[in-house]
Amino acid sequence: ASVAAPKPAKAAKTPKGGGDSLVIVESPAKQRTISRFLKQGYVVTSSYGHVRDLPEKKLGVDETKDFAPTYALLARTKKLLPDLKKLAKDAGTIYLATDHDREGESIAWHLAQILEAEPAKIRRITFHEITPAAILEALRQPRAVDENLVHAQQARRVIDRLVGYKLSPLLWRKIK
Repeated sequence: ASVAAPKPAKAAKTPKGGGDSLVIVESPAKQRTISRFLKQGYVVTSSYGHVRDLPEKKLGVDETKDFAPTYALLARTKKLLPDLKKLAKDAGTIYLATDHDREGESIAWHLAQILEAEPAKIRRITFHEITPAAILEALRQPRAVDENLVHAQQARRVIDRLVGYKLSPLLWRKIK
């Protein structure tokens, strides 16, 4: 059943665009389901999961600068990005509705970075179930991206990369 959506939350000052609210979820399946709940005033789209990662063929971690990661757009994101940017530009508010774990928080942070939207337009929402009530409640309580979760995900990813690139070859040499 379709549920009347609440009016989109307004930023302190209404940024350029001012159109429908954009809701970005991780998967096309969630996109289809949530689109049935949110009708007028909302555009729901999918990021298809992660949008950036450490480069495939390089370390992507600067060991001399506090292990700062260097990110590259994923191939599918390069194809999707023009459409996402246009939707973001035309939106009054952008809701990043990725999963409620550190991976989802990281995806939301990366989306906020690559969309190049005014920070005042971007809101983070999470929900634990995909029901009309849960979605509408999340829209009533938007928040900022949780930088602590983003840093936790980033640290885990950097450690994975360092172990994969530095420690694994050493172990293989010693085990042979």
